[in-house]
Amino acid sequence: MEVFSKVLKATDVGVKLSFPTHGLEHLDFAGSNSVDLRVKDSCGELRVIRCWKRKNGDHDKPVLSSGWLKFVADYGLGVGDKVVLLREDDHSLGSQFRIEALRKIIYVCAYVCSDDQCYRMDMLLFLVS
Repeated sequence: MEVFSKVLKATDVGVKLSFPTHGLEHLDFAGSNSVDLRVKDSCGELRVIRCWKRKNGDHDKPVLSSGWLKFVADYGLGVGDKVVLLREDDHSLGSQFRIEALRKIIYVCAYVCSDDQCYRMDMLLFLVS
């Protein structure tokens, strides 16, 4: 089940990741303002990423802080890439989390023409931060 997905902005890759409030309903803070999420990445590595609730007017605003920037650096994430946090419920193990990073890809189609013929060139550009 998807907790949230977000296209990354400059603050998300340089400071902390804020995400939509609806994601809070999937997290158990047990009366605290923070929780350490044990998250598996796409390589199967277990990471601990802290989630904080901070006040934003009348509602709580969730942010990922400790452990988040290491994940960003390890995966070379940049502005425009996308992150998805998923919760997987297991009756014997309880809730487990998985995080996925999706790179920004640009599709380019161009035509190169000479005097008598045109050729179509399709390209996928993988942007690297």
